[in-house]
Amino acid sequence: MEIGWMRNQRQRQVLVFFVLLSLSGVGAELGPYSVVEETERGFFVANLQKDLGLGLTEMSTRGARIISQGHKQYLQLKVQTGDLLINEKLDREELCGSTEPCVLHFQVLMENPLEIFQAELRVKDINDHSPVFTEREMIVKIPENSPLGIAFPLSNALDLDVGSNNVQNYTISPNPHFQVLTHNLSDGRKYPELVLDKELDREEEPEIALTLTALDGGSPPRYGSAQVRIEVVDINDNAPKFGQPLYEVHIAENSPIGSLVVTVSASDLDSGVNGKILYSFFQPSEDISKTLEVNPMTGEIRLKKQVDFETLRSYEVDIKATDGGGLSGKCTLLLQVVDVNDNSPKVTVSALTGPIPENLPEIVVAVFSVSDPDSGDNGKTISFIPDDLPFLLKPSVKNFYTLVTKRALDREERPHYNITITATDLGTPRLKTQHNITVLVSDVNDNAPAFTQTSYTLFVRENNSPALHIGSVSATDRDAGANAQVTYSLLPPQDPHLPLASLVSINADNGQLFALRALDYEALQALEFRVGATDRGSPALSSQALVRVLVLDANDNSPFVLYPLQNGSAPCTELVPRAAEPGYLVSKVVAVDGDSGQNAWLSYQLLKATEPGLFGVWAHNGEVRTARLLSERDAAKHRLVVLVKDNGEPPLSASVTLHVLLVDGFSQPYLPLPEAAADPAQADPLTVYLVIALASVSSLFLFSVLAFVAARLCRRGRAASLGGCSVPEGHFPGHLVDVSGTGTLSQSYQYEVCLMGGSGTSEFKFLKPVIPNLTSQ
Repeated sequence: MEIGWMRNQRQRQVLVFFVLLSLSGVGAELGPYSVVEETERGFFVANLQKDLGLGLTEMSTRGARIISQGHKQYLQLKVQTGDLLINEKLDREELCGSTEPCVLHFQVLMENPLEIFQAELRVKDINDHSPVFTEREMIVKIPENSPLGIAFPLSNALDLDVGSNNVQNYTISPNPHFQVLTHNLSDGRKYPELVLDKELDREEEPEIALTLTALDGGSPPRYGSAQVRIEVVDINDNAPKFGQPLYEVHIAENSPIGSLVVTVSASDLDSGVNGKILYSFFQPSEDISKTLEVNPMTGEIRLKKQVDFETLRSYEVDIKATDGGGLSGKCTLLLQVVDVNDNSPKVTVSALTGPIPENLPEIVVAVFSVSDPDSGDNGKTISFIPDDLPFLLKPSVKNFYTLVTKRALDREERPHYNITITATDLGTPRLKTQHNITVLVSDVNDNAPAFTQTSYTLFVRENNSPALHIGSVSATDRDAGANAQVTYSLLPPQDPHLPLASLVSINADNGQLFALRALDYEALQALEFRVGATDRGSPALSSQALVRVLVLDANDNSPFVLYPLQNGSAPCTELVPRAAEPGYLVSKVVAVDGDSGQNAWLSYQLLKATEPGLFGVWAHNGEVRTARLLSERDAAKHRLVVLVKDNGEPPLSASVTLHVLLVDGFSQPYLPLPEAAADPAQADPLTVYLVIALASVSSLFLFSVLAFVAARLCRRGRAASLGGCSVPEGHFPGHLVDVSGTGTLSQSYQYEVCLMGGSGTSEFKFLKPVIPNLTSQ
């Protein structure tokens, strides 16, 4: 029984092995190679490098390796020499059982570039097993009146070897009554049959002992023996007889336990005990005993466990019908297992590439195989992946596929892909298997840093503290790692004279901008430069953005009085006729402020007066006018103090003193000089040229004010002998800033202006710039 169990166990292993072999494909491209079983590990089989026609180092550089079905690696490949060697001692009986030839399928896989070769190794049998009888003693009951020539089947011997090394014939010890004949079973096995040559006489010899010997075809042959004990019984004239000698039955592999396989039936012409029949399996194998059971009374044969097409596709067993007298008949049950689609396809990944570089087309991502142990359409498979992915499945040799990219991948578009490989068979219903592969996309420096804005406008007040943070620029890079690390720098200014490096700096790591020193609005109202952002890729990529820094004004300049001059010289006296009407324009206080905005909005007020209520100052323009009619009782000389104040916070101010002289005897708005009275041609409006040097003042309002001053000076030019007014010369004190650190910067402007109109007005007209290359401030 132990030998029978070993035999059945190995048969199952053989069947499983052949199922696996069937999945690897047919039509080998290499071999077939052969080796005798029991060959020791390290035995040389063949040189694959020579058979494939490869160079000395191609096996190694192309990543050659052996792929075998199952868990054991029976072969090994020396990639340095291309030698194919035995990795484990091969036992043909363990590998293939009774199947002949015994073929071990394997594949030779070249990874770079991908190439797969089918190959097979045939394991040859040696006569290393002797025949063994499962029953060491057989008892055969033979009626004494049995006719000559009647045959009685005996148990056959088992030999794990195949071909000529298996059992070839049987012999029996010499005796006058019996001979043994050797017959073939449908599966190729041979069994002995005992044939009666001489009549038996129970009274003369009730029991006969014989030795049955089984011999194989090896050289020298091996043998095994068993004892046969013949019991001669009284007459039982008829043995049971089956209605048919062969029952051929098909059953689906998913049939439940207890399913009826078939009912066998035999009849016996005898009566009584000699006619009562019992059914049993005759020499059942271990698989048969575990899988089938027979009802001894009815002959029903049912399943004890589910059958599996992929494990064992057919069962053959003899069924014996024995009557009460000991006679028996025999029939054969051939049970064919019908395949059911009960196995899902299996996906086996043989090679998987690491991160895929972006921007490269048609990269092999993975190599995998698909197998299904079912048969027919149940074992045919198709594989696919989702259509919306940039990957393609390409079939290779039988059941092998390569997963390649359709196009170049973009890591910034998608850094990784989860690919589901779906393999489905063609059975009914279809079964499928899904295998997930994660593909990572590695970065290439193909994106320049991008600023969040194409231009930045930053504000900060003048007179700032050095190293003040004035704002930031920011750029991002869609790449990864060092390719996405951004450094910032100041680009050379377009104006080579602009001392950019001494004004601002930038933090190379975070793009923060700092003012290196205090800025002066009156010297520099705006600063424009470009900032670069560069990644750390190779080669590095960069971009730039425009930065405008607008300096905000602070109220750091007091109003400056342009007219009347307060330079310590003889004061300028304004002449006012006593006949002047209320609102007569006496003078105009002209002042400027180097600041801007509300810091430069000036207002005027009369701070002191010799005679309050006689004169007033217009707050918005500084015009000094009479507040009422003048009379003879009013004093001739008057002193006015006017306060000029800006609108800053806190406000800054300046004061100016006016001297007014009330005169009699002229009613014209201007007091003519004696020369003018004598020369009528001199009575036309005078043209004066006012040269004023200012720095850091760019307001158009300044020029309008200066023009008015010039007009007033024109007006006073005719009364110079009375009041002593004079046109200012040289530079007015201004807010001059040393920007470059090398000296004071200044600009000079010269305009020709003239007073227009008649009495008591302040209208004036720009005629032309005296200096033609005037800058547009």
